Amino acid sequence: MPEHDPIAIALAEDIGPGDATVEFFIDPAQTASARIFAKEKSVVAGSAVAAETFACVDPALAVRVECPDGTAVKPGDTILTIQGLAGSILTGERVALNFLQRLSGVATLTRRFVDAVAGTRARILDTRKTTPGLRALEKAAVLAGGGTNHRMGLYDMVMVKDNHLLADPDLQPAIERARAARPDLRVELEADNLGQVYIFLTVRGVDVILLDNMKPEDMRAAVNLGRAQGSRVQFEASGGVNLETVRAIAETGVHWISVGALTHSARAIDYSLEFLP
Repeated sequence: MPEHDPIAIALAEDIGPGDATVEFFIDPAQTASARIFAKEKSVVAGSAVAAETFACVDPALAVRVECPDGTAVKPGDTILTIQGLAGSILTGERVALNFLQRLSGVATLTRRFVDAVAGTRARILDTRKTTPGLRALEKAAVLAGGGTNHRMGLYDMVMVKDNHLLADPDLQPAIERARAARPDLRVELEADNLGQVYIFLTVRGVDVILLDNMKPEDMRAAVNLGRAQGSRVQFEASGGVNLETVRAIAETGVHWISVGALTHSARAIDYSLEFLP
């Protein structure tokens, strides 16, 4: 397994030179069956990561995913079953649960946001506000919850924010250079007010205008302005989005709503591992 693999990193920091408790207290020949189960309603994410964690500890373990990513579970539902050496199961337990609880928390929160905007055209987006080293896993968890991935990093989308504009306010030539070099890149511009929206709608080559920290009435006005001009530009809302405000934002007609909380504020879900008789 590569050194930078998050599973390898997590196991290394937990096990170190060896599991001292298992070494001295568990019969090395003892076999067992165990399961990981839900203790609250949630949406599963990270089931394959948890299974791979056990496989990295001991390839001889028989691990079965009972509830794949995206499954809605209730208390008592079995997510994973594991059979093999008891010591191996105990050594992998905490790291497997850490991944599963964290990623399921992201998926569960995402599903709540997705449900809150049901019936509108708005799609819920994640952001780059992810745990360092876990971005790919957390963005996969957003997908499991029914959300949509925004850019993966700085490399796969042009996103011009206010600080970029302060450094170089001449947009059109810069966008044309980006389009010429990377025709596949989407281009998004951040607007803080309706005046900027009006200007950005006249700029060629823009795919998305980000409405940053605007009031719902201003977001609706921006969407209507785009329609009035016959623009194909899409609108994304961002800033101060929570479960109490997201529905009103969605009803303004925006296409996308980005929510940093999906990954930076998701609560770990209560899952547990138990040995079976």
